Amino acid sequence: MKTYKLLGLIAAVVFTFASCETEITDPAGIRDVFAVTSFSDVDPAIFIDGSLDDGFVQFTVNAEEGATFEDAYIVVSHNGTSQKKRLKDLSSFPQVVKITAVEAATALGMTVADIEVQDYFVFEVEVKIGGKIYRSNGALTSRVVCPFNPDLAIGSYTAVSGGWGVNGEVTITADPEDEYTVFVAGLAAIDGEDEDQGPLVMHINPKNFAVAVDKTVLASDVAGTPYHDLTYAGFGEYNSCTGTYQMKFAITVDAGSFGSFDFTIKRND
Repeated sequence: MKTYKLLGLIAAVVFTFASCETEITDPAGIRDVFAVTSFSDVDPAIFIDGSLDDGFVQFTVNAEEGATFEDAYIVVSHNGTSQKKRLKDLSSFPQVVKITAVEAATALGMTVADIEVQDYFVFEVEVKIGGKIYRSNGALTSRVVCPFNPDLAIGSYTAVSGGWGVNGEVTITADPEDEYTVFVAGLAAIDGEDEDQGPLVMHINPKNFAVAVDKTVLASDVAGTPYHDLTYAGFGEYNSCTGTYQMKFAITVDAGSFGSFDFTIKRND
């Protein structure tokens, strides 16, 4: 396996990081024609199960400078269905928008009692120009998640990556001063390396449970090779219901990059 990895070594190191928020491209409607809008300052981006009666998401809707519309509003859909309902009018740009779970459900003919964990709502902007409706390419997906339980985010885990070729036990502990910062020990060890550095530092964003990974050296040397400083970085998502981390790690050494690999880090208990 080590030989396979070395053959895949890429000389130039390039990392591309992504946020937990996803953009949905919908074939319905005319998009991106004199209607460039975007979302920013999303906080929070998720709905918390058990608090849906009071839950909300908030964000800013932006438009190109000087853009004018006959009408502009937010539409909402549920769980990827094609049914989209008008939810909230937009009167100016930029505009801060707060949408409660009750409002989103009501617009779709639902109640909060109908909403389940792992459901998601998609919010998009529609504008009217010259009598035609255009839908922006940007969309905000807001998931329904379990409340964050710091005890569920740590403990004994199994890390699996088919692409990198590892399957073994790692340990996750929490920063005593920040329950949303966790330390992963054992990723280099399950790869047969002497893990004399680390641990890997990961930050869970409480706004959306996205995970950001500090670029961290885990092993000073790579056994049987002339390479040094086995390093992990990356991003991912934390599942607050199961304690599972779905990650993409960029793995490098001093000579360059092996590429990026998907990892599932799942609790053992």
